[in-house]
Amino acid sequence: MQQDPFAPKYGNVPATPIPTYGGMPVQPPKKHMNILLVPLILTVVFLLAAIGFGVWAFMSRQDYKNNVDPKIASAVAIAQEQTKTEKDKEFIEKEKAPYKTYSGPQVAGSLSIQYPKTWSAFVTETESGSNLVDGYFHPNFVPGVQSGTDFALRVKVVSKSYDEELKQFESKAKQGKVRISPYKAAKLPAGTVGARIDGEINPGQQDSLILFPLRDKTIEFSTESAQFVPDFDSIIMANMTFAP
Repeated sequence: MQQDPFAPKYGNVPATPIPTYGGMPVQPPKKHMNILLVPLILTVVFLLAAIGFGVWAFMSRQDYKNNVDPKIASAVAIAQEQTKTEKDKEFIEKEKAPYKTYSGPQVAGSLSIQYPKTWSAFVTETESGSNLVDGYFHPNFVPGVQSGTDFALRVKVVSKSYDEELKQFESKAKQGKVRISPYKAAKLPAGTVGARIDGEINPGQQDSLILFPLRDKTIEFSTESAQFVPDFDSIIMANMTFAP
């Protein structure tokens, strides 16, 4: 009896069928082909990324090459403008010194104020009345009182007590329109303390006002514009003196 060549060689274990196509046996795909496919995909991805980066770098280089002169000119112009602005500011600050001095009458506590020499002053003094001193200070020249100008500095010695003058701002402080804080001037005696009010003192303005008691009177210093606050703090109030 002839043995079947496709019969299992060992016992009754069934043989794994071999796939065929057109009567010819077909070999199954090998597993190592799938393993090689992953590196191939990664290589293609990296290649595309490299090409994209190369195109971007080339375009950037062309843009820089074509526009380098205008860009340099623009940068130089900006730098020159910044330098000019800084020099202008420095010049303006240097021009303020040496300071001018205003000296008030003895009835007003012999008030002494130093202010920039680029400013002008218009001060009215009286021996009696509601305002013993009423002064306006402003850069270049002093505009008219009715001009609507926000003055760089206002100085007043009024014939009202410190408590009366301060009390009129309490309602505004409660409304959040102004802030009231204690204030000590650098050149006044240690026990002389006043009050600083910042905010909407006058309608539609952001002002700063400082009050000091002067016996039965009050000395008032104010600036009506935020642009003058640095000079108000570092020049006017830093050098102001009077006899309490």
